[in-house]
Amino acid sequence: MDPVRNPFAPGAGQRPPELAGRDKEVGAFEVVLERVARGRPERSLVLTGLRGVGKTVLLGELRSMAVKRGWGAGKVEARPEAGLRRPLSAALHRAIRDLAVRHRAPDRVEDALGVLKAFALRAAPDSAKLRDRWQPGIDVPAKQGRADSGDIEIDLVELFTDVAELAQDVGTGVALLIDEMQDLQADDISALCAACHELSQSGAPLVVVGAGLPHLPAVLSASKSYSERLFRYVRIDRLSREDADRAVLAPVEREDAGITEEALDAMFDASGGYPYFIQAYGKAAWDAAPADPITALDVSVAAPEADAELAVGFFGSRYERATPAEREYLRAMAELTDGKDAGVNTAQVADHLQRKPSSLSPARDSLIKKGLVYSAERGQIAFTVPHFGRFLLGRED
Repeated sequence: MDPVRNPFAPGAGQRPPELAGRDKEVGAFEVVLERVARGRPERSLVLTGLRGVGKTVLLGELRSMAVKRGWGAGKVEARPEAGLRRPLSAALHRAIRDLAVRHRAPDRVEDALGVLKAFALRAAPDSAKLRDRWQPGIDVPAKQGRADSGDIEIDLVELFTDVAELAQDVGTGVALLIDEMQDLQADDISALCAACHELSQSGAPLVVVGAGLPHLPAVLSASKSYSERLFRYVRIDRLSREDADRAVLAPVEREDAGITEEALDAMFDASGGYPYFIQAYGKAAWDAAPADPITALDVSVAAPEADAELAVGFFGSRYERATPAEREYLRAMAELTDGKDAGVNTAQVADHLQRKPSSLSPARDSLIKKGLVYSAERGQIAFTVPHFGRFLLGRED
């Protein structure tokens, strides 16, 4: 098989050649866009799921949908060590530029940009010398007395209101997409919830679409109790057998190639239906196949290469971030679950390691902060990465 024509695309956040199994989510967002544009109330959206299920890809697809409808759209990737003001300012700057193309009143656009600049400048250090080194790249004077109080909750409500009004002028809306939402700092999450609450009450055409790990709803609920009713939560999971087959068949057939039923069986067994793994095994199987169609033997021959690539780029990069104590904890989880994608009781981990539960709390909490595990429910812990336990058990330290 010609490797140049290989249609599969394993990569972080990279759109697969066939976005299979997400029709329901895409259709639901289409309804959100239409309802908000008509001035009807609609909740913001939160996508949750393990790593590798395609949350980032889906965010990108939803952003494209919004842009095609004439909306302003901007995307943020949250980072634990960074505040929200700077990345949010850059995202909303992009959204305002999208809207400015259709807006007929340049002064209104400049006013909104001035408010955005005032909001962004509050992220600069207090030192005048350091503050002068960073500017948000907005070529209008900062607006005084609007979104510049320094209180992120007050400022965010005012900023969202002004940007939403700009979108309302042209009969559309604004979509703000936030990836890795669970990594937002506590004050920023609280402010974001408050701003979404304020805008939902006024019917302003601004929608937040967040994506994060399975424990994101608990993070939001701990910040604001009303967040349970504020957002519509959608769990993104691995693909069904039918959708997994479509994710493989469609791109292969578009290249006028084929794949046997036995090969599809082998692909599903290897990937578990997780979109990222489908792309990794699909790419390797295509390259390994000496002739059309791809067979089960080709998948078997290619599996070690795909496994090796995943071990370095998908699993290994995360494992290397763990300290020796954290790796011991991860290994215990893998042994207790026999490498399966299942949760485990934290007391069981302590018993397995013959340690007191309290002595393991620092390692567990650090692993949660690093996004390697999550608390599925009280007293339970699980890997955020599919097949991570299998990787750990196969690893020779």
